[in-house]
Amino acid sequence: MPSLSPGQIILLNGASSAGKSTLCRAIQAQADVPLLQFSLDFFMFGHGVLPGRREESGAFAWASIRPKLFGGYFGCLAALAQAGNSLVVDYIVETPEQLTRLTEVLKPYNVFFVGVHCPLPELERREQLRGDRRVGDAQRDFQTVHTFSAYDFEIDSSLPAEANARAVLEAWRKRQGPGVFTKKAAND
Repeated sequence: MPSLSPGQIILLNGASSAGKSTLCRAIQAQADVPLLQFSLDFFMFGHGVLPGRREESGAFAWASIRPKLFGGYFGCLAALAQAGNSLVVDYIVETPEQLTRLTEVLKPYNVFFVGVHCPLPELERREQLRGDRRVGDAQRDFQTVHTFSAYDFEIDSSLPAEANARAVLEAWRKRQGPGVFTKKAAND
């Protein structure tokens, strides 16, 4: 039975506004070991890491920054785990290719892959309330992010985050055998 030992990763995947960050914080609060929360949002929203977009001038175009940012983010996850940190991570896996790359980078680590599902009307309601996302991102993600992979565990984020956190941690503790990431890495 796997335990939450150093270098382990709980990876939450779901649409924008599905409640992944909220669930990360609830998991972190309930876990019996220290978990670092790490999110791509730390680079993107209000933290000053990314330069402002300047598509009109051609400099700093998102299309040129995006692949390097995502590659660096994946490397950060591996580096944190390699240093002995256990992580709870929220991310939107957008394509099968992205999943393959993430699986390759995290191959040495025990990754517990969790699907975070949320009904579309609730996603759209949350997206409107947030005000820091482009309208339509949640619908786009809803239609794609859960279509190309199985999960080790799945939750409905319209339920309370604290209850979902308990369920995720309990499923993690009871898991036996290799997870989705380990199986995918072995087949690629």
